[in-house]
Amino acid sequence: MPTDTSSDDQSLRERLVGAWKLVSYEARYDDGQRVIYPLGKDAKGYILYTPDGYMSVQIMQLDRPRYEAADAGGGTDEESARAARGYLAYSGHYHVEDGSVVVHGSEVSLFPNWVDGTQARKATLSGRRLELSATAPLPLGDAQLTPVLVWERA
Repeated sequence: MPTDTSSDDQSLRERLVGAWKLVSYEARYDDGQRVIYPLGKDAKGYILYTPDGYMSVQIMQLDRPRYEAADAGGGTDEESARAARGYLAYSGHYHVEDGSVVVHGSEVSLFPNWVDGTQARKATLSGRRLELSATAPLPLGDAQLTPVLVWERA
């Protein structure tokens, strides 16, 4: 298991391996002043990196309404749509480029447009914290915003 301190002896890929718990998920406007919280200020999630090059991320809004039915597949179309809007999930392979960018291959995704695509994230490690930010703004609603996620080693 990698240590949590920065070291010239360890590559970013080695230092990413393990489980990370979400601390914050915000999206920033280009002006640097305005910030929104796409899944709420109290979003909960995990990102996992395996030694053999796979990753998985799950993030959810905490106040998603429960389905009326106890059956996981029994929600109404409206219930299912609300549940999906409050959840972000994708998994696949990953690799590191230029020593500071982690590229997530999205082989499966709740958002169909990301299936078989890639998501590049600038990675900054400091102690037990990992910050991942998009390398370029992404469409979110009517704006182009830069998602910034802070994780803490679980």
